[in-house]
Amino acid sequence: MTLKEHLNMICRAVKLLYSLSRRYLISLTAGSIVSAVLPYVPIYFSARLIDALTAGAGFRTLAYYAVLTVSLAAVLRLIEAWLNAQKEIGEKEFACGREWLPAQKAMELAYSGMEDREIALLKERIKSETQTGYNLDMLAGCLKETIRHAAQIIASVSLTASFFGLEAIALWAKLAFAGGVLLTAAFDIWMNRKTAEARMGYFAGITDANIWIEKYVQYLDHYTSGKDIRLYAMEKPLADLADRKYKDICGQERTMLFRCAGYGLVSVLLNYTLRFGVYLLLIRAALGGGVSVGSIAQYVSCVMLLLTAASGLVKAWQGALINNRYLKRYFSYFDIPNPMYQGSLSVEKRDDNEYDIEFRDVSFRYPNTESYALRHVNIKLKIGERLAVVGMNGSGKTTFIKLLCRLYDPTEGVILLNGVDIRKYDYDEYLSIFSVVFQDFRLFAFSLGQNVAAAAEYIGEKAADCLRGAGFEGRLSKMLKGLDTNLYQDFDPEGVEISGGEAQKIAIARALYKDAPFMVLDEPTAALDPVSEYEVYRKFSEISSGKTAIYISRRLASCRFCDKILVFHEGSIVQYGTHEALLAQAGGKYAELWNAQARYYVTSPQPQTPAV
Repeated sequence: MTLKEHLNMICRAVKLLYSLSRRYLISLTAGSIVSAVLPYVPIYFSARLIDALTAGAGFRTLAYYAVLTVSLAAVLRLIEAWLNAQKEIGEKEFACGREWLPAQKAMELAYSGMEDREIALLKERIKSETQTGYNLDMLAGCLKETIRHAAQIIASVSLTASFFGLEAIALWAKLAFAGGVLLTAAFDIWMNRKTAEARMGYFAGITDANIWIEKYVQYLDHYTSGKDIRLYAMEKPLADLADRKYKDICGQERTMLFRCAGYGLVSVLLNYTLRFGVYLLLIRAALGGGVSVGSIAQYVSCVMLLLTAASGLVKAWQGALINNRYLKRYFSYFDIPNPMYQGSLSVEKRDDNEYDIEFRDVSFRYPNTESYALRHVNIKLKIGERLAVVGMNGSGKTTFIKLLCRLYDPTEGVILLNGVDIRKYDYDEYLSIFSVVFQDFRLFAFSLGQNVAAAAEYIGEKAADCLRGAGFEGRLSKMLKGLDTNLYQDFDPEGVEISGGEAQKIAIARALYKDAPFMVLDEPTAALDPVSEYEVYRKFSEISSGKTAIYISRRLASCRFCDKILVFHEGSIVQYGTHEALLAQAGGKYAELWNAQARYYVTSPQPQTPAV
């Protein structure tokens, strides 16, 4: 990265920091300046007090310096304490905002981005790097240290400038002193760079391991893993695997720390050699009478602080430059564009719900793949029609639904709503006409009513009706808090655990609650037995009357009540018609699937016992 790119990266990060918490940035900046200046108050006035004592000044003068020293230091301490309190509050604001940013971006991404493995890995990596201390946290730390050390350097130079005007100090000694400071600073720059490279190489090398460990621990911590771990005696193998991974990381860290310690040892030796030289110069000048006792104390203290500040400033700046590499990757996630065309047409709000959708020669392949998931799909969906979509695994059923809901756009062809390309409609408005229950739906550890409404506020009577419609009334009647009962125990120790079948019924109730003109069930009843599934579909069919309902199910018997059945095979529509018509086509795919399943539900006749 060029210097300009580094500066632009820092400016962008500072602006983001400011937007997350203005209080945090301002209090951090002001607090750094105050804490930097604070040590110089007693240094300066103590030197004046010592000089006054050696000069035989009276009590009033000595008391004046003492009062001034204590009062200024006390005022600065109070200001520092107040700023620190503000910074702690701001730090909480900043932390909350920082934690929310990746989730907010995930919701703004196109759905294709959510399923993109590279984007998922990038998100995991920046999360791991943030937890390690890089990105915005590192920037805040570097900014604090830069401001503090810069203020210390200014203060130190101001109080040591008179050193170079002393006639008692030879010119060669002054030059030697300046050269020593520059040499120490130069070595610190080199040492900090080597140390930072060692640390950066270590952290870069363990990023994947950190992601692995986090996922590993999440698996072990989740209560659903407890059954498998115990039943298959996985405790020792899992512990040994984690032990090997941790030992590998610790070994890399040990090597890195030894290298950094070696650099630090040389730096300390050089630094204290220079300090010893300063002492000798000032002692020699004091013995010659060219420097007062108070000035010696002032110069020594300021030079020590100057060397420390110079080293700290270099370290902070180099840390910021290294952190910029992480910030670049961090911002690359937030800079991922949403390629979905955001139309502007409003979806017509029709009281009669007359929405017609047509797939016109639609083909689709997923990003970063060569094979097509769908090829030349042509179908018209009429309002009020109940359509079953069937086919073997991987035949394109779910992809068809994703295109219908515009989670993806077609690779070829066009999808029309009332004769208009769906890409021309406002994206959010178009999504509003669909209620979908996917195979991998998600419930949240909130109240039952909130899960049904998918919102913090909900209409109780409506939510209860939808649960009854989904066949959940029996379980609901046993919940002591009714719709206010929390699901799971993530946030509430009194939360209830629900079965997979119950979860699917709640997800169906959520689709009913939205009350959209198009309702889609994408195999949401896989955890139910065939009888329960049929009952859910029967009730759902009654409730969804007047709407376009699309059902995807592996059990063909549950789709008999549908008006039409759409049969997918290898990404194409191979049959379309009623159950009776498709079953009559003896060589068709539907008849093949039907007969393959029917034999498991047909009871073989029992052999007759021969008469004796």
